[in-house]
Amino acid sequence: MRPSRTTLRAATSTVSAAVLATTVLAGAPATAAAATPESAPTATVSSASPSVRFVDIKGDGGITLKANVFTPAGADGTRRYPVIVLPTSWSMPQIEYMAQAKKLAEAGYVVVGYNSRGFWQSGGEIETAGPKDVADASKVIDWALAHTPADPQKVGMGGVSYGAGICLLASAFDKRIKAVAALSGWADLIDSIYSGRTQHLQAVGFLNGTGELTGRPSPELRTILKNFLTSDLTTEKDMIEWGRKRSPTTYLDKINANGAAIMLGNAWGDSVFPPNQYARFYEKLKGPKRLEFRPGDHATAEGLGLFGLPNDTWTNTQRWFDHYLKGADNGIDRESPVLLKSRSTGAYEGYKSWQDVASTQRKIELGGSRQIHTNWDSGANGGLIFLSSMLDQFLRLPPMASIPLLPRSLAAVWQSERYETGQRVRGTTRLHTTMTSTAESGTAIAYLYDVGPLGIGKLVTHAPYTFHDKTPNQPFGVDLDLFSTAYDVPAGHRLAVVVDTVDPLYSEYNPSGARLTFSSPASDPSYVSVPVRD
Repeated sequence: MRPSRTTLRAATSTVSAAVLATTVLAGAPATAAAATPESAPTATVSSASPSVRFVDIKGDGGITLKANVFTPAGADGTRRYPVIVLPTSWSMPQIEYMAQAKKLAEAGYVVVGYNSRGFWQSGGEIETAGPKDVADASKVIDWALAHTPADPQKVGMGGVSYGAGICLLASAFDKRIKAVAALSGWADLIDSIYSGRTQHLQAVGFLNGTGELTGRPSPELRTILKNFLTSDLTTEKDMIEWGRKRSPTTYLDKINANGAAIMLGNAWGDSVFPPNQYARFYEKLKGPKRLEFRPGDHATAEGLGLFGLPNDTWTNTQRWFDHYLKGADNGIDRESPVLLKSRSTGAYEGYKSWQDVASTQRKIELGGSRQIHTNWDSGANGGLIFLSSMLDQFLRLPPMASIPLLPRSLAAVWQSERYETGQRVRGTTRLHTTMTSTAESGTAIAYLYDVGPLGIGKLVTHAPYTFHDKTPNQPFGVDLDLFSTAYDVPAGHRLAVVVDTVDPLYSEYNPSGARLTFSSPASDPSYVSVPVRD
């Protein structure tokens, strides 16, 4: 008899919990039980280490949330400690944060990590950071205040990816939350997975597959994903409204009114939640705030820290909590609040605001007229989800293409002059052009390449763009923000702008035989504006 998926989830969760707990708590003479009800006594690891117990917490509607609780060593009920709540990432088990939770508990925090509803052994269905997930966060805070020596005046939330989104949403609806660290998350869900009105196919396919494997998607989520992946435009408005309800930017006024200190962290190459939407959200926050961007893909900038390894993102996360929950005078509030790490040099740079990142705009004129055929991959593309940006993060090997060999019938190409000095690209590149299509719908992908003397282009940034309901053969204007980045173009190199119509990362709407023409009218010249730090 073949075991069911639920049985496999249960077995995997139990084994994973035992292995990771043993790793995190190595050297302790006692271990916690694998699953303990709320009323069960704490299983203390040792008198010199934080105690840990596994508990069941009642979430919204009475469903069970599987959780683990770390309490500082020596806690005897005579004092209160700041508390940090950590909702898990998409498809991750409840042990995800144990290494960091132990470190935080050693620093004097009560830490509650819990499995988001619908995943693994937690009850309910996957609501994709819907109202029930937000209510769960408050239920976990309620539980922590009632069952641990947690200080109700010093409540923080943190999380990676899905957990980050839940943290930001919860900060809009629960005034008790004083500090948030939202790592590799989203502020605008639709602008993340549907930017340029284009389905981010690989990203959503990955979320869909892992959600089915490790959880129980709600009927609403299954319908949304089915319509999304089949490009059903009749349901586009419903999808956008569904995403709007799950976007922290929708509740920006409430977040600002509650005044939590918010730290945002992300990677330049995040293929699930690109950095642009986080930067825009950051600029609109009114309370204490911090923005950090590093090389990598989704959750890879902070990923090694989940295993307890040294990690800058988690170090700053603890400093953030130390200052805004403990009142520690560690200087993080006096540092430049925008911290960027260059993809090219690995050096950190601090800025007063996102607007200060670029000091100059270098324009590349997109002169003349270019016509390309659709439905064929020119060879220019954004790479593969996770793999490409991780190669860039660890080996500085972004996706590459031979610019001279790109077929001009499939790719429109423009190049800058050769730069005599290095160009420090910082921020958001913007494309402005006039497009004409032989069809009413279509998709184009714009790329910016760093081109060396041999014509090999290294991808600096890119973004997709889709249009519908256009009159065939009638020109229309296009303005597109490419994904924000920090990349250094060496002296002697050029920048190349490439536009084609097919990229494995995205869905496309180009009918067979369609053609796209890019022009630059004298009254409205076409260009790409590249943000450069002098």
